[in-house]
Amino acid sequence: MAGSGDALRALLRAANALLQQRRYRAALAVLKGFRNGAVLREKLKSIAKATYIHSRNLAYFVFTYKGLMALQSQLQGKKIPFHSFFAACIGGWLVFGENNPINSQIIMYLLSRILFGLSRLAVEKGYVPQPKQDPFPLVAALVWGTVLWLFEYHRQTLQPSLQSSMTYLYDDSDVWHDISDFLIYNKRTDSK
Repeated sequence: MAGSGDALRALLRAANALLQQRRYRAALAVLKGFRNGAVLREKLKSIAKATYIHSRNLAYFVFTYKGLMALQSQLQGKKIPFHSFFAACIGGWLVFGENNPINSQIIMYLLSRILFGLSRLAVEKGYVPQPKQDPFPLVAALVWGTVLWLFEYHRQTLQPSLQSSMTYLYDDSDVWHDISDFLIYNKRTDSK
């Protein structure tokens, strides 16, 4: 039994020595970045709370939107396209108008969908010619290029949760002291 403990300690010392070698730093940073991306970090309580708030806000919005749609239709005797825009604007203001992390996520999600929808509508209506090739690879490249340029040089402009995720993936993967914070924990604990 003592021999296996000695072997384990020797293996840990060898791994820690490898992690300290400068010539392997770039490759090891890539490995640690992959590990950081694979670790599930969300806490169940915060997920449940965010899910509840999200679903409650959507329920309030649907109630407001449908109520205003019915009211406008009743008042004007028919349904017209402006009704949906107006009802949604009022609902958006009342329900999602507070700038908080959950509403911010919902608005960013919708904004990305709206931009895609408006792009398709512009092609459909003939305002923009039909692309000869699928534009998605170019859009993906530009989105990732832009977000990482912003992260590296104008970090403060990004939403806090995105900053946090990107710091975890791209900055924290450059720092380790031994096998424990290379493989097991993202950051060194205070006890070391």
